[in-house]
Formats: sequence, structure tokens, C-alpha cells
Amino acid sequence: MAEIELEQQEPFPVDRDGRPFRGGKDQPDGVRKLGCCEKFQLAVSKWMLPEDSRSKYLERANCCPPPIFIILISIAELAVFIYYAVWKPQKQWVTLEEGIWRSNLTYKPEHRQEAWRFVSYMFVHAGVEHIVGNLLIQLLLGIPLEMVHKGFEVGMVYMAGVLAGSLCSSIFDPLSALVGASGGVYALVGGYFMNAVVNFREMIPLLGVFRILVIVIYVGVDFGFAFYRRFGSGDAALRVSFVAHFGGILAGMTIGYVFFSAYNKKLLKDPRFWLCIVGYVAFVLFAVLFNIFLSPAS
Repeated sequence: MAEIELEQQEPFPVDRDGRPFRGGKDQPDGVRKLGCCEKFQLAVSKWMLPEDSRSKYLERANCCPPPIFIILISIAELAVFIYYAVWKPQKQWVTLEEGIWRSNLTYKPEHRQEAWRFVSYMFVHAGVEHIVGNLLIQLLLGIPLEMVHKGFEVGMVYMAGVLAGSLCSSIFDPLSALVGASGGVYALVGGYFMNAVVNFREMIPLLGVFRILVIVIYVGVDFGFAFYRRFGSGDAALRVSFVAHFGGILAGMTIGYVFFSAYNKKLLKDPRFWLCIVGYVAFVLFAVLFNIFLSPAS
């Protein structure tokens, strides 16, 4: 009878060595205390995953390899910003100036035949608040996401948002330039937001309210800066499109949601995955044809 009762009890989450996670007060003598990495993984699981997926994650979670994609992409974006702020001739580096505007990385409608600009614009930022906001969110959100879903999935979602952002801008705001990694950042935000909403009850409701509130506040403030850069600039030639934010968040709420909700499942067997992929490819093809034949940009 005792054995049956033990088997029917709710299993404790376990670490990667198979030992049970317990609170400090319940931990008997001789049981190993959690290390810093394991405590961090336990916190990450509560923020990133619904309850039914946490135990599986904690069984195999470790800090190696580290979240390389988000760290490397952040270093590259910061390095490009420092390059244009320090070494390129500019009157000041708080807001967008000619050095950044003339960059071969910036997306400009009159140079859209240079296809790399549809992606490389993510490395160039319009000012201090622009890059600080993007780096802060993509590190705070991207590192835990990459620890759970690994670099390939997070990288695919991020780059899908970057490309969707520039293509949306080229269609809906075709005469404006584009800089910043907001498309990729918003793809991560959109994917995480959808998971937090759909799995609200399984992701600790109190934390769920907090995380959704933080996302709404961030999106509101960041959109405010984006609208100002687009409509508040005195020089029409230096106005930066904000449409990439919409493209990025739509990519995140579709492709990002599928990737981030399919933890420990095979994506190739998920019909939602193929639906999102087909839809995304169709959008890319339409945007390419629009830019070739219908764009009003010179």
C-alpha cells in the first residue's frame, strides 16, 4: 500500500542528475543543495515554460553551451553602433546622423536592389535609446528563451522577424529608410507574449499578469520612440520607418509562437509549423514581387 501511495504522488522536478528539486526547508541531511546554475534554471523554467513542461526541461537543463546566438548578435550590434558613434565623423552620437545614414548596412528604398540591406539594417541604430532598448530586451528575454529552446529556434525566429520587418516596411512605408534590430526583438517578444497568454494558467498567473504588463509597457514606450523618429524628425530625409515593429511582432506571434510552444515536440510533425512556413514564404514572395514591379520608391 505504501508503494502505491508513493507512486501516485506528484513527482518533484528533478535536475539533470536525477536528484529531486526541493526547497531549502524541506531538504533532508545528505541531499545536495542546488547550485547557482540549477537555481537559475529553475527560475527560467517558471518564466519560460508551462507547468507540464518544466520537469522535462529541468531533467536535462545545463548552462553549457551558453546562449551563443543572442550574445553574439548583441555584441555585433553594439560594435557597429560604437564604430559609427566614435570612428565615423559625426557632430554627436545621441541620435541619427549622416555617418549612420550613409552606411551600406542601412535599408534605404532607393538602394533596395542591394538585397543584403533587408537584413543588415538590424546592426545600425538611430541613437542611444534605440540600441539600449533593443539590447536590453533581447538579452533579458532572448537569453532565457535560448536556454530553453536553443540557438537554432531562437535564431530562426529572430531572423524571421528581421526580414519580415524590412519587407513590411518596403510595402507599407516604401519611401522611408530603416535601421535597428526592432524586427528581431519584436519577434521574440511576440512569440513569448503568445505563449504567456495561451498558457496563462500554467505559467503562474501572478507572474503571468506581471510579464504581460511589462511587455505592454515596453511595446507602448518603444512604439512612442518609433513614431517620433518617423513623424517628429524635422528632416524628412532622415525619417526612419516604424513598420518593422509590426512585421516583427506578427512574425513572432505566428512563427515564434509555434517554435516556442513546441517544447520537447517535433516541429516537422506539427501542422501549425507548416502552415506558418507556407504563409511566411508566400509573404516573402509577394514582397519581392512588389519591390520589383510595384514599389513607388525610385
